[in-house]
Amino acid sequence: MKPFQYLRPKTIAEAISMAADDPEARYIAGGTNLVDLMKRGIASPTKLIDINHLPLKKIEHRYDRLRIGALALNSEVAKHKAVVTRQPLLAQALLAGASGQLRNMATVGGNLLQRTRCSYFYDLALPCNKRKPGSGCGAEGGINRTHAIFFAGNGFGGIEKSSCLAVHPSDMCVALTAVDTVVVVNGPDGERRIQMKDFLRLSTQQPELDTNLGPGELVTAIEVLDNAFAKHSHYLKVRDRASYAFALVSVAVALQMDGGRIWDARLALGGVAHKPWRYWAIDLMLRGKAPSEQLFREVAEHEMESAKALEGNAYKIKLTSNAMVAALKTAAGIS
Repeated sequence: MKPFQYLRPKTIAEAISMAADDPEARYIAGGTNLVDLMKRGIASPTKLIDINHLPLKKIEHRYDRLRIGALALNSEVAKHKAVVTRQPLLAQALLAGASGQLRNMATVGGNLLQRTRCSYFYDLALPCNKRKPGSGCGAEGGINRTHAIFFAGNGFGGIEKSSCLAVHPSDMCVALTAVDTVVVVNGPDGERRIQMKDFLRLSTQQPELDTNLGPGELVTAIEVLDNAFAKHSHYLKVRDRASYAFALVSVAVALQMDGGRIWDARLALGGVAHKPWRYWAIDLMLRGKAPSEQLFREVAEHEMESAKALEGNAYKIKLTSNAMVAALKTAAGIS
């Protein structure tokens, strides 16, 4: 680990000022991902800016939205009454992630910013476009059992050769992508608000960048808009072992139902793309229809038409389809 300067700002403005003039500066809170990257030599910040003393831990319902500070712990968010009652999909996703010990350290902001767990990214001896742009992707023709099946662009497996096959690791981000979420950030030019769908990036250009944050910008909160999905939402995570494992495939489903029919639907997938993959057509396909396994199977098969398997992960296409059907059935309350 290379030497670095450790700083503890007293205000948000001071933190931003410390980071704005140094592209190698990094904010640190729980450090559950960043410290690992530093130990392996993947991240070598010149400054570590400790933001734990900033007033960013509050969880509250404001007007028409749930606002969660970036320093709120994952464990606290998952059990907070306003989250459990208003946004249970988020609580389910958080409880599916990591371990109890890690949830007690990890923050909402850190969860948003965590980096892929791709083994090629973590191995400095192997090529990785995310770690070193232009060096190639080790997963191309390598061991790619856990890698993406949805891409943007053209090239190997439907993705450009200068890009990245890794998947996004967060469970929380899948749930936030399924519902209407805004990421609130502060930077040298003041506050701005970014829709969740635009916050994380696909990998066809500059795969080394995971988000659309600008230099020195600090995530201060997320806001989840009120919705009518609380009674019919479900987060399903399929993994190799029952705990402390990243998703092979995950599905976040949120339905609004009345009179035995679906009137609004949201669905996002994890473990299948460089960022949580939102299935935008689902609302049109389900609106006004009575839930059934046959209907959900048609929806899943329609979505999987755009999936492209790599040599080692063809199983994910069937697995994702089945997981979508299972999650939709659970959310709809049918057996």
